[in-house]
Amino acid sequence: MNRDLGVFTSEDSALVLIDYQPEQLESIRSDTAHDLIQLHTRWLVRAAKAFHMPIVLSTVGVESGRLSPTLPAIADELEGIEPIDRTSMSAFEDRAFREAVAATGRKRLVFGALQTEVCLTFAVIEALKAGYEAQFVTDAVGGRSEIAHLTAIERLSLAGAVPNTALGVVVEWFRDWAGPLAEPARSVTGWYLAEVPKVTDTVGIAEAEAARAQAALAA
Repeated sequence: MNRDLGVFTSEDSALVLIDYQPEQLESIRSDTAHDLIQLHTRWLVRAAKAFHMPIVLSTVGVESGRLSPTLPAIADELEGIEPIDRTSMSAFEDRAFREAVAATGRKRLVFGALQTEVCLTFAVIEALKAGYEAQFVTDAVGGRSEIAHLTAIERLSLAGAVPNTALGVVVEWFRDWAGPLAEPARSVTGWYLAEVPKVTDTVGIAEAEAARAQAALAA
């Protein structure tokens, strides 16, 4: 990672989502529950759109009829963003995908993909080779087993990519509750804080946070 550039910002980053498809999610057996993977991915999309960041979406095997399109809950958040369908397990081996990433004009990429050990790992490693910096969102991805997921995280980290969480990424993008992104940040974060208790009780939310989130939604 480029130490001179410091943290990732909404101005220098793009969000890259790969293979959030029903068959891929169905195979996940690592720690993060399927519903939470979807929620975190939706939150990343909402934040990226609120902060006016480019988003690149890819699928695999849809045109051939082998696999289904993007999960509806995630696709609904991505209105207006056309998926780039491909046949390769590594998205960076697909010319249209590489061109779409280059067209964002951003050299820092935040990745989510299913599964961790294949479509995420291959794309991130190729992105690093191509000169991009990369973060990947550990609780918005998953592997076919916990050992597969954790081994892929270790491989990616050793290759030079940086693991992060959905919360870490969203907060890193804006960072200042008095800054220019404060209002959209409050909106998308309030939405997340209201939604996450419907999915899990393993993510801590203070009573005051929950109250603020509910008040913001009611306003």
